[in-house]
Amino acid sequence: MQDGQAGAPSQQATVRALLDRHGETYAAQSGIRVRNTPQPLYQLLVLAGLLSARIRASVAVASAGELFAAGMRTPRRMAEATWQQRVDALGAGGYRRYDERTATQLGDGARLLLDAYGGDLRRMRDAADGDAGALRAALQEVPGVGPAGSAIFLREVQGVWTEFAPCLDAKAVQGAERLGLPGDGAKLARLVPQDAYAAFASALVRAALDRSVADDVREAAAG
Repeated sequence: MQDGQAGAPSQQATVRALLDRHGETYAAQSGIRVRNTPQPLYQLLVLAGLLSARIRASVAVASAGELFAAGMRTPRRMAEATWQQRVDALGAGGYRRYDERTATQLGDGARLLLDAYGGDLRRMRDAADGDAGALRAALQEVPGVGPAGSAIFLREVQGVWTEFAPCLDAKAVQGAERLGLPGDGAKLARLVPQDAYAAFASALVRAALDRSVADDVREAAAG
C-alpha cells in the first residue's frame, strides 16, 4: 500500500490513526515519566534491557513495573537488593524464562553504573557528546543491554535527549513498511513533529511486532 494508491488511506491518515490508537511509549506503559533526571533514566534503561529479550513486550513492561514496585528504582537500590529479590520481582511480572540470568545482569549493571557514572546516566550522555554511536557503545557495556536494548533506549529517550532525535531504527522502519509508510527514517521523521518522535517510534515498533496492530491502523485510517 502506497500513499496515493486507489482506495488507500493517505500517509497523514495512517500516521494519525497509528498515534491515536498505539502511540503510547513503552516507558509510559511501564509508568515511567521520562525526564532528564537519574531515576527515570535508569528505569528506562532497565526497561530497555528487559524489552530486548525474546519475550513478549507486555511481560517485559509488567516485570519492569514489579522491579520498581519492589523499590529497585535506582542503581543503588538495584545493587543493594538480593539476587533472589530480583528473581522474585521478575517472576511476579511473568519474566520467568530468563529470570535468573537477568537478575544477575541487573545487579552487575547497577554496580557498573555506580562505579563508572555515579549511577547517573546523564554522565554517560555527556561522555558521548552527541555521538549516537558512542552512546550506543557505552550502553552496550551494561550487562543485559545489547544492540537491541541500546536501540530501544535511544528510541524512548529521544524526547528529552533531543540531540539523538530522530531515532527511527530498523525495527521502526519495518513497522512503517508494513503500514505503507516510507521505508526510510529521515522521511518518516518528516511525518510528525519532533515532540512526537518517541511515541511514533514506539507505535511503529508495535506494528512491526504485531500484524494485528497494522490491520487495526489501516482500518481506522480508512474509516
